[in-house]
Amino acid sequence: MSSGNHRKAFLVSAALLGGAMLLTGCQDSDAATDTGAAPAPSASAPSGRASAPSGAPAAGAKQGGKGTADGSGADTGNGVRKPVGQTCGANDIAWSAKSESQAGGYVLITAKAKPGITCYLPAALPTVAFGSDGTQAGPAEHAAAQQVQLSGSTAAYAGVNPKTTKENGGKELESIIVAVGDSDPDPVSLPVGTITVDHPVVTNWHTSPKDAVPVK
Repeated sequence: MSSGNHRKAFLVSAALLGGAMLLTGCQDSDAATDTGAAPAPSASAPSGRASAPSGAPAAGAKQGGKGTADGSGADTGNGVRKPVGQTCGANDIAWSAKSESQAGGYVLITAKAKPGITCYLPAALPTVAFGSDGTQAGPAEHAAAQQVQLSGSTAAYAGVNPKTTKENGGKELESIIVAVGDSDPDPVSLPVGTITVDHPVVTNWHTSPKDAVPVK
């Protein structure tokens, strides 16, 4: 399977999986009501919630990754625990996208944390896909990516060049699909106006929009 088809399959699978989990939860609840018996408690998590892995942020850790439970955070080896940053998911972010004319034309993606959330965009290429076949943008720069903390008015920017070929042709589209990494279960669709897509590329995340211009 091609990389584009694999990414599209992931995006579709994520949506189907979410719906399947919701239906399963409803069916379990109905079954418990019909029989008059409560569902058996989980042997590994009596509270009904899975235990967080060692070193992972505790419940409430999205506010700066500090958490509220005693002992939360990563063990530094001397009895002191260091707060762990919460990785952003697409649903933690207020997204926007607009077409820019610089460098022959590109799409500027802006990401800000939603109110009350502090999270980190990982030092990895944004996942940007196009169209029903899930064509995915490749890297527009060779420099190493940097982790970006989002909180309050702080924003991160990525630039997408939807067409890097000189020949005529390509797919005419009006939106792009954006996610924080390939495993993000909540990709979002952003309207961008009519664009022609052919071998697209995307920059890393940057804290300045001028650094997110995809140079040809």
